[in-house]
Amino acid sequence: MSKSLELWGKRMWAAMLLGGQVTVHLLQGKVHRRNTLEQMVMVGPESLLIALLTASFVGMVFTIQVAREFIVLGAGNVVGGVLALSLARELGPVLTAVIVAGRVGSAFAAEIGTMKVTEQIDALYMLKTDPVDYLVGPRVIASCLMLPILTVLSLVAALAGGLAIATSMYDIPQKVFLESVQNFLTIWDLCSAAIKAFVFGALIAVIGTSWGLTTSGGAKGVGQSTTTAVVTALMAIFIINFFLSWLMFQGTGSAITRAV
Repeated sequence: MSKSLELWGKRMWAAMLLGGQVTVHLLQGKVHRRNTLEQMVMVGPESLLIALLTASFVGMVFTIQVAREFIVLGAGNVVGGVLALSLARELGPVLTAVIVAGRVGSAFAAEIGTMKVTEQIDALYMLKTDPVDYLVGPRVIASCLMLPILTVLSLVAALAGGLAIATSMYDIPQKVFLESVQNFLTIWDLCSAAIKAFVFGALIAVIGTSWGLTTSGGAKGVGQSTTTAVVTALMAIFIINFFLSWLMFQGTGSAITRAV
């Protein structure tokens, strides 16, 4: 157990160093454009359907749970706003990041881990190609750019699902629902969702690629790296989400005051 924890700590340290290295390289303009475009397609369009489907059902379920209680309290007119705030500030960025971590983060770790154990990474060094520029940088850029877009689209899908449930099951007028969303939601809420998604994208890409680059032990090692990378990324997302929320939303809220 202690040996596994020590190994995990070393890999976390390696991931932090890799993140700093990627930042320096990107600031120096070292970007492999073709690989970046390929990774953007993988992270974005290829993850879009599952992200939208998940978000729409989350919006529906959340509306059921909120509407059934709020209507009893005579507050059915704020269901849309509460849903919008929950999705923009927390559920949207976090759930989208969880989906991308499971789908894309695992792929990063498995692909680069396989390259590591088959000595393809060493071949890149022989060809005087830096793996950070060729493999890591494009994945970090793709994740940081695509995750905010996926999050915003997921937010729209979730609101659409919530609207469908609110109007069909609880007879909340569409106009009332949408006005509530407009009254509660601010530009800052959307910006906070994009900021969180950007940070989560960087975490997923850096952890996935770092675990891949530190893989050893053949096929078994690739499997272990893939699993551990996903678990570590999920832990990092939840922990960093707490600190981001604490920084962004300190003090008392003003959304209900604006709506009233």
